[in-house]
Amino acid sequence: MIAMTLTEIAEVVGGTAHGRATVRGPAFLDTRSPEPDGLFVALVGEHVDGHDFAERAIAAGAVAVLGSRPTAVPTVVVDDVVAAVGLLARHVVDRVPGLQVLAITGSQGKTSVKDYLAQILERVAETVATLGNLNNELGVPLTALRVRPTTRHLVVEMGARGQGHISYLCGLTPPDVACVLNVGSAHVGEFGGRAAIARAKGELVEALGPEGVAVLNAGDELVHAMRGRTRARIVDFGVGGQVRAVDLAVDSHGRCSFTVVAEQGSGRVTLPQIGRHQVDNALAAAAMALCVGVELDVVVAALNAAESRSRWRMERTERPDGLVVINDAYNANPESVEAALLALADLGVAGRRTVAVLGEMRELGADASLAHRRVGAFAARRGIAVVLAVGAAAEQIAAGAAAEPGWAGQAVQVAGRAEALQWLGENVSASDVVLVKASRGAELEHIVEGLIVEGTRAP
Repeated sequence: MIAMTLTEIAEVVGGTAHGRATVRGPAFLDTRSPEPDGLFVALVGEHVDGHDFAERAIAAGAVAVLGSRPTAVPTVVVDDVVAAVGLLARHVVDRVPGLQVLAITGSQGKTSVKDYLAQILERVAETVATLGNLNNELGVPLTALRVRPTTRHLVVEMGARGQGHISYLCGLTPPDVACVLNVGSAHVGEFGGRAAIARAKGELVEALGPEGVAVLNAGDELVHAMRGRTRARIVDFGVGGQVRAVDLAVDSHGRCSFTVVAEQGSGRVTLPQIGRHQVDNALAAAAMALCVGVELDVVVAALNAAESRSRWRMERTERPDGLVVINDAYNANPESVEAALLALADLGVAGRRTVAVLGEMRELGADASLAHRRVGAFAARRGIAVVLAVGAAAEQIAAGAAAEPGWAGQAVQVAGRAEALQWLGENVSASDVVLVKASRGAELEHIVEGLIVEGTRAP
């Protein structure tokens, strides 16, 4: 963060300064992860009041607090802490000369694209990017408050659970380059339909000025239609796009090799991450980086060396006995589950038996039952050997697989995680590959933990 006194912060956020301090470090919410010389943001939650931890935050290295009431330590007091964090973030972004803001939204893939893009941009200039998937009205400004005077790129992931959410986030971090990845079924129960999701996601390109760049998925009709909602220059990626992949090959570990082709030339990429869906994620990141002047050879080198920076997203672990476990338990919607199942099918080509452990996909509204059944049918059509549905809410996954004509696999329904682990313990072998995926609330990562006790993370 740029250095600011408490008085300066109070002026920006419309608050009152109690005490004196100069904040030089980032803002943070959790005293277990303090920031030296930082600003502790004290929120009042249903069960915890952040103000009660103000002194602990200072003892851990912070210098001041932003809260809704005075504390025993230097504090800026405001009526609305969340709104104040946003105002402070916009002030910091506006004060950093030459800062380029690159924003990403979409129903799936945001975090992977953000991670790829950050690793490209870091090769050419100081870059700040969203940690994990902190992409809401608190996560975006907290990311922006990590910017320093020497930062040149700010990469922000933006999520939405309703109309106007992305517009608000763009007001905090106005984008220079804005990418819409796709419009899927994530949160369709809250939005009421994919058309409503598209309206919300399109707020990102509407925020661009004529000097900006909209990076759009050429293969998604609802994203393609956003071309008419922006004054910015348009660069598209994917099949038929200006930035595209040719000569795709998938190895026995599910990793994709392809040639990225763009106006700037071409280069061969082999992604370290698993899954064909990562190709479009890499293309989106490449397109965004090229839009801010990064050389294609730098883009290619960064993608070839890219690390998996976010947990539980197609994480591959091999147990000492040889069993391979793919942990994609962070979250799920029909499109992301199908992408993971396609990757699992690729892993089975080498002769391993494929086992899909699938749980509930949440926030799908009235179509939830049909969506779960669709996923099961997709698994069967892709030749997945075993579909293990965990929990009553996921029973239609097993039903959809079992009903698929000509499928020779096995559909299993279990009551919960403990039963799933028992079944796996009794039925999987060293030659199998097991995918675990569900919405975050299903907590299927515990199944992964049970499977890989004393396992070793694969490189």
